[in-house]
Amino acid sequence: MEGIGADSASAVSPLAKWRSDFSRAFQYYLDRSTPHPVQRWLGTSVAAAIYVLRVYYVQGFYVISYGLGIYILNLLIGFLSPKVDPELENSDGASLPTRGSDEFKPFVRRLPEFKFWYSITKAFCVAFFMTFFSLFDVPVFWPILLCYWMVLFVLTMKRQIMHMIKYRYIPFDLGKQKYTGKKSAGGSRGGLMRD
Repeated sequence: MEGIGADSASAVSPLAKWRSDFSRAFQYYLDRSTPHPVQRWLGTSVAAAIYVLRVYYVQGFYVISYGLGIYILNLLIGFLSPKVDPELENSDGASLPTRGSDEFKPFVRRLPEFKFWYSITKAFCVAFFMTFFSLFDVPVFWPILLCYWMVLFVLTMKRQIMHMIKYRYIPFDLGKQKYTGKKSAGGSRGGLMRD
């Protein structure tokens, strides 16, 4: 009995070891890509272009493209939304400042940039892989799907922008604020007097 269990354990061991090694190497390169957002997004743009060319070349897989568009729209909403929604949160906890006298709290996204990038990149790769199976090539009239997606995009973005205006937050970092000292009437800067 021990021999049978040992044989199956030794047969599974190389596969488990390979999977563990692959997972570790993948995570290593993923971690190394974290401080390079421009290069990451360029890579995702290349993956998106390859997917678009594939769909254009085979003239099909429009349902996959529509599903991909809906998924990316969902990710975009998470990226533009604050982690704590002021509509759902009681005013007991942390909230976005609504008056000038409120304490400034930085904007924290519901979906961080890295996870946003990673999810979009995975989505394009999975969609590209699906284009090699004719099972997913459902015949549809693609202009209707495109129009429906555009209407959905406009309505969703309108709602999100109204939410941003109502609760006064901007989900983008427009650069570091620069502070200059107080300017006095005598023309000196920062409160220092010149002789």
